[in-house]
Amino acid sequence: MSPLLLSVILALVSAVAYAAAAIMQERVAASAAGPRYAPLRSPAWWVSVLLNGLGATLHVAALAFGPLSLVQPLGALTIVFALPMAALFVGRRAGRRAWRGALMATVGLAGLLSLTNGSDTQSLADAERWLLAAGTVTLVAVLFTVAHLVGRSVLRSVILAAAAGVSFGMASVFTKSVAEEWTSGAPLAEWTGLLVLSALAVTGLLLSQASYRGAGLAAPLATVTVVNPVVAAAVGLTLFGESFRYGTAGTVAALVCGAVAAGGLVQLTLDRMTVPPEALSVSEPAGEARPVRNAESDGDSPRPEVGQGVDVGAVPGTRPHLEVEMRSRAVAGRP
Repeated sequence: MSPLLLSVILALVSAVAYAAAAIMQERVAASAAGPRYAPLRSPAWWVSVLLNGLGATLHVAALAFGPLSLVQPLGALTIVFALPMAALFVGRRAGRRAWRGALMATVGLAGLLSLTNGSDTQSLADAERWLLAAGTVTLVAVLFTVAHLVGRSVLRSVILAAAAGVSFGMASVFTKSVAEEWTSGAPLAEWTGLLVLSALAVTGLLLSQASYRGAGLAAPLATVTVVNPVVAAAVGLTLFGESFRYGTAGTVAALVCGAVAAGGLVQLTLDRMTVPPEALSVSEPAGEARPVRNAESDGDSPRPEVGQGVDVGAVPGTRPHLEVEMRSRAVAGRP
């Protein structure tokens, strides 16, 4: 088997492992009433941690056998693999808008990464490392604070996912920096960098877990998948001396790809925030009302969060065909 083919296989299996980990995390977030950030008592969550570790290991191995320009875009397939896997294994189907957003995000990200030129890189000085670490902590803290100030659960989840993507992306930057400076003669000389990248990786894992609470699978996963490499690429362009291929034309194409990826994220966010009016009405005889799901957001449509206490019942009256009324339990006076 050629090294290039082996690299492709490793990158694809890595994307599948990441997708499986995201599905496990989303199911834990949807079913657990415990801690939002670290459900340590959930065996499924620990399985997702192992799957994330497996995906990272396979990704590094793929980079060892193939070029960055090939491996990084293949990693963007995580969201594309996750949607059919979720439908197959946990019965969570995505609607047309979710698929459209996922494909836009994947195509845009793959195009952006394929245009990044990683040649002629340079290492970071100690002062630059600490400045970068401080800036990362500040940005993640700001996103974390904003996430807890917004009222919509979907927006909160997307912002937490963006914070997770920043943490993962900067962990990749520190991994690159440590790898370039590491020598067998002094294996512990880079212990500070190892400590920082470990803290960033753990922070990203906890934030990504929290992002799945109340937002489904597609939007948080796509946000993390896009923000992670974009942050790493931005640092590479500004601090590592990397550049876009094909000069000005490559820069324009990269901007277009970034806009396509951003549009995909917007589509996924709107898919979770929009509740079609027809999804809230039925035409059933009295006493036999049942919820209707809209095909546009089938399977990944917004649902009441645990603890909101929403009752669905028939509107009182004498009409033969009734509509559904959604009332808060506190208003209805029910326990």
